[in-house]
Amino acid sequence: MLNVLAITPYTATILIHADKARYHLDAPVSWRLEGADQGGVSHTVPVFIEGLAPDTSYTFATAEEAVRFTTKPCAGLIDATDFGVAAGAANNADAFARAIDAVPTGGTLLVPAGRFASGPLFLKSDMTFWLADGAILEAVADRGGWPILPEHDDTGRVIGTWEGLPAASFASPVTAIGCANLAITGRGTLDGGGDRGDWWHWPKETRDGARRPRTLFLAHCTDTVLSGITVRNSPSWTVHPFRCDRLTAAALHIRNPADSPNTDGFDPESCTQVQLRGLHISVGDDCIAVKAGKRGTGDDTRVDHIAPTRHLTIANCLMEDGHGAVVMGSEMSGDITDVDITRCAFKGTDRGLRIKTRRGRGGQVSRITMDDVVMDGVGTALAINAFYFCDADGKSAAVQSRDPAPVDDTTPQVSDITISNLRLRGVRHAAGAFLGLPEAPVRGLRLSGITIDYDATAEAGETLMACHLPPARHAGLLHRFAMIQAEAALTEILEDLNDVG
Repeated sequence: MLNVLAITPYTATILIHADKARYHLDAPVSWRLEGADQGGVSHTVPVFIEGLAPDTSYTFATAEEAVRFTTKPCAGLIDATDFGVAAGAANNADAFARAIDAVPTGGTLLVPAGRFASGPLFLKSDMTFWLADGAILEAVADRGGWPILPEHDDTGRVIGTWEGLPAASFASPVTAIGCANLAITGRGTLDGGGDRGDWWHWPKETRDGARRPRTLFLAHCTDTVLSGITVRNSPSWTVHPFRCDRLTAAALHIRNPADSPNTDGFDPESCTQVQLRGLHISVGDDCIAVKAGKRGTGDDTRVDHIAPTRHLTIANCLMEDGHGAVVMGSEMSGDITDVDITRCAFKGTDRGLRIKTRRGRGGQVSRITMDDVVMDGVGTALAINAFYFCDADGKSAAVQSRDPAPVDDTTPQVSDITISNLRLRGVRHAAGAFLGLPEAPVRGLRLSGITIDYDATAEAGETLMACHLPPARHAGLLHRFAMIQAEAALTEILEDLNDVG
């Protein structure tokens, strides 16, 4: 089965066998593009094509089937180098601003092959930003003079954020605020410059009045397409859509060094109707981290930034080497609901599916499904943790006590999690660890069709980031304060989390 996805004037993403393969195909598939002199052999579900003509019909064909599509129209192609963008320039930000301003409504800005240094760019509505094959847009090393996004803009919208709260933040190398009908596409590379300057030396601090930037930041955008590009070397979170609606990300490559701090791959926060398909992510923190804002602690009572994330699809993705493959929270105060994870592969992540929250967050994580996923070399494959020790008070008795606390609007709820048809290979610590709150147990956790084998060389390690838990090695399904429905074979490996060790 062929699926056409993420069409722009000059590029297209096609998914091959997305209904039965994960990220890699079971066997290579030869393809050709009728109407253009293009073809090749794909080893992966996503096939990204560029160099097409606008408003033109093509047929993508394999030996088994074919699908026809028409590219989007383009009102005008602007070459960034015609406005002074130059490979040898120390900072092309002003030249890029002129080029972006020149793009007509419905037009395209082309960044051709070459290495272009720049400060932050601000995109606009009704445009395509095309990083062509061989183009590298890299952030300058010196943050002096970088624009700073305030907590709120002139209309009162939150635009500066940090880990779920409004906060002044350095603008991202590519920033889009309040844009509609925006596409960012191409085989080129967006390099956030995390290894240049001092970004990774102050991961949790504020300097010059601002927090670290993301590499690609989208705020209050609608009808957005991200396709094909490589995003790498991020100062903090890599791709961060905030309060966006109707976003499709397809065939992206997101890469950060394993030791880079807090460099999550893709963080949809308070977004609705999001599709993440055919992504390959290897980063220094969580690969896909779903957020919905967080309540402050102490005297911080702000709530204007909190909104739900709902109707999110994650399919045919490959996640490698991060702390978690698909993660929800711990910033989840606005609710994370209706998330479908299917036909993905996780390799070498500390945890596979990870849900994390704590007292004081409020909100719910609910109606989550995971099906047909293979995990290789994970620490704890399935993790639900309502005692996550984040924030300054995270290890306090109020957060970590196993005695029931009063239930109010700051009590987080986790419910209706359906997990089926998983192959867990090379598990080190536990197939699953589920720790709810005594006053708000995990409810409606359903498990079926899970096969498990273990890494014989593994040593005991941490299953969840919570206090008062012993290390584990080769454990089955550990639980406490969780209501689990499991088939007979899995019921046999259920064990109280406190009995491990």
